[in-house]
Amino acid sequence: MKKLVALLAAAAILAASCKNKEKAFEVQPRDTSIVVQNSFSTLFFDSTQLETFMTGETLNDSLTARIRSFYNSRNFQYAWFDSTGLAEQAHSFLNMQSQYISYARDSSVYNAKLGQLLDSIGSRPDTLAYQVPGKDRLGYELLLTEYFFRYAVKAYQGDNQLDAQGLGWFIPRKKLDLSAVLDSMIGKKGATAYEPVNRQYNLLKTELLKYYAIEKEGKWDSIRMDKPVYKPGESGEAIRQVKQRLTLTGDLSATDTTALFDTALVSAVKHFQKRYGLKQDGAIGKNLLKELNRPIQERIRQLLINMERLRWVSAELPADYLLVNIPAYTLYVYESGQLNWTMNVVVGAVAHNTVIFQGDMKYVVFAPYWNVPPSIIKNEIMPGIKRNPNYLAQKNMEWNGGNVRQKPGPGNSLGLVKFLFPNTYNIYLHDTPSKSLFGETNRAFSHGCIRLSEPKKMAEYLLRNDSTWTADKIGAAMNSGKEKYVTLKKTVPVFIGYFTAWVGSDGDLNFRDDIYGHDKKMAAKMFTN
Repeated sequence: MKKLVALLAAAAILAASCKNKEKAFEVQPRDTSIVVQNSFSTLFFDSTQLETFMTGETLNDSLTARIRSFYNSRNFQYAWFDSTGLAEQAHSFLNMQSQYISYARDSSVYNAKLGQLLDSIGSRPDTLAYQVPGKDRLGYELLLTEYFFRYAVKAYQGDNQLDAQGLGWFIPRKKLDLSAVLDSMIGKKGATAYEPVNRQYNLLKTELLKYYAIEKEGKWDSIRMDKPVYKPGESGEAIRQVKQRLTLTGDLSATDTTALFDTALVSAVKHFQKRYGLKQDGAIGKNLLKELNRPIQERIRQLLINMERLRWVSAELPADYLLVNIPAYTLYVYESGQLNWTMNVVVGAVAHNTVIFQGDMKYVVFAPYWNVPPSIIKNEIMPGIKRNPNYLAQKNMEWNGGNVRQKPGPGNSLGLVKFLFPNTYNIYLHDTPSKSLFGETNRAFSHGCIRLSEPKKMAEYLLRNDSTWTADKIGAAMNSGKEKYVTLKKTVPVFIGYFTAWVGSDGDLNFRDDIYGHDKKMAAKMFTN
């Protein structure tokens, strides 16, 4: 399934630290070159007025520094007003803020005075839309800047009170120059309403609004079945209810409300099963019913959780990269910014979570040894040796110093090739002799590393620009029985992400189970009721 529109995934990239608390903000020096003659606005104020304002507000050190730095950089020129009154960018920001508060259900960035200003603007004729009494101008100016920064931190970077690493996320969280974002909005007069977020974020926001509408409609009743499975051609009241539900979710376009399981419903059921990562058998059974009956509020929270994760990742991704979305059990190969192909993967079991992080692919290793991790030696191999003195020989293993390794060959746990992106978690991509697991819908079976369903294709892709490595030579190296390291001429970014809701390149909204409980932990932090 082609999905994860330039996501993610995710993905995530970048610049900064995963810490919750912002580092000390460096205040920019005052730019005295900005004067009335070279400014878009003739309005300026005194620095002492800013200090008086900030003394009266409840501001943390970072926010105080941001505001002070912003006005220093413009020599205390007004940002939200010009000679005619309240500027267009103020109206644009107030609308963006209001929309965010509504869809994110986040009242922490609300200010009653600014809310009244927005209401006042909206109730006046167009010719008076931007007029504010002169005596109130400076107060509104500074309040708008304060709440822009409050809003931008939450809406564009994510909640700083959420400990990303504590929630299992080790991809560096995005950091933005929010003063530059504000300057850009002011320069464009808010016309483009630019938001520095990943495209996937806005796609999920669109879906979130649809789910709010469904919630408001109040037709998300629990579906009950009087038999374990319904198949095409059968009838029943549950069939009618399923049709109504799939019409709400957009899987069934027809308005048919009969109780007959017809061909249109078969197609709709398969489409729903595809979006939810279920076996696409077209039958209505317990797994389908479980997903259909999840409360609408649970789906809304799932969307909000994944949108929060997307605030942590960069709006821009590299041209070429690999993305593994753990809950989707899928690897996505992006080339020149476009999804090229995908493959099924096996990820870590619940007891051996695959870590969420990023790295750079550097090596292809043909016919690899498997250096057995100490935990597996302790918990599996040593007990095996006690039971059977020939255990190592039967597993094609040998002692290597004080460690155990498995020799190259088709029975090697890493298969015939592995792909290394050096990291402290000892996680990598690799082949496997256990091919049957790729046919399962739930593919969380490994000790943490990621098994590939098409390892030779991956090797050919990574070495595609090296003419010395033909498909035949790659195949021979995989089956040589002799370990060989190949260093890539150019490293490839790898992102191991965790998204349980996303919109695919086909436009479909996808949901997956929270296999590691990361959503549950985030929900406990994000929602208080």
